[in-house]
Amino acid sequence: MIEPRERRITLPHLTLAAQVWGDDTLPPLLALHGWLDNAGSYARLAPLLATRFQLIALDLPGHGHADHVAAGAQYHYADYVRTVLAAADALALDRYSLLGHSLGAGIASLVATAAPSRIERLWLIEGLGPLGDDGTRTLQRFREALAPQATRKPLRLFRSVEQAVDARSIASGLRGDLARPIVTRGLVDVDGGWRWRSDPRLTQPSATRLAESQVRALLQGIASPTALLLARPSTSYLPAALMQARIDCVEDIAVSHMDGGHHLHLEHPAAVATWIKAADEPAR
Repeated sequence: MIEPRERRITLPHLTLAAQVWGDDTLPPLLALHGWLDNAGSYARLAPLLATRFQLIALDLPGHGHADHVAAGAQYHYADYVRTVLAAADALALDRYSLLGHSLGAGIASLVATAAPSRIERLWLIEGLGPLGDDGTRTLQRFREALAPQATRKPLRLFRSVEQAVDARSIASGLRGDLARPIVTRGLVDVDGGWRWRSDPRLTQPSATRLAESQVRALLQGIASPTALLLARPSTSYLPAALMQARIDCVEDIAVSHMDGGHHLHLEHPAAVATWIKAADEPAR
């Protein structure tokens, strides 16, 4: 198994971390993980792509070994997009491809919209655009997000890494051995055990979301060839009708389905690597 290289990426407002597979001379592929995951999400897939790409898996702000945002700030899609673009600048990537899973797929979609001339290709796993708002919970979500935070539960203390792996497996439905790369990167050793490194603010509701009509308008700005991989059966928060409406907004998109859960790239890394390489062939 090819081991990744650790890298720190210093930006004006915070420092990110990344794991890197593949030689510097290979085409760059910037990989963005899902919510409450980290660069370890690509531990099984990245080695299978390391002869084709230099795969740079970021720890997004608040996740893994990346800095948390400043006190009083929150995590918003637009800020993630700015951070990814700034990271690409810091890495001197003038033109690159993007791979995103879940939250990372939503961010990657918006990066491709924001800077179409810089994105070579776009691979999305279980996500196309950010979570939208149909208006049914707008008021409730707004109030919840702005309610006093004094009653928030403290971070759980785990007696061992194994206990943390078990907890993550129960919460996500991901098999323990598959969750382990995310869990081990996402823990910090403290007195009496282990705690999550991730920012507790990540679990707080967003005060506002883009309206679904705005999401679809933004997706129309994707100009790069795009490949979307969806789990079968579909994930509950990615209903087929909603996803099809979003797919219809992207001019050059190929959609594939694969039996499995939300973390297809951890469950079936060889099959996902084949999907990525097949979509890349026309560009070679």
